[in-house]
Amino acid sequence: MEQFIANLKKIKRGVDFEKETSLIDDGLLKSFDVIQIIGMIDREYGIDVPPSQILPDNFNSARAMWDMMQRLED
Repeated sequence: MEQFIANLKKIKRGVDFEKETSLIDDGLLKSFDVIQIIGMIDREYGIDVPPSQILPDNFNSARAMWDMMQRLED
């Protein structure tokens, strides 16, 4: 997960991905950021994020994104 957080920081500088738990709810991530994150997940991890998984709960924290990736990978 450490490398995943490093990748997130490349997309959105200045966000504390280790601690934030309301990235979407607090407006720290916008729709374009989410699109970039989905692209990074596909490129770096080979995981396709289907539209049904593009939900605020899945992107509110790095942990939520990581957990979503684990579910999709299985």
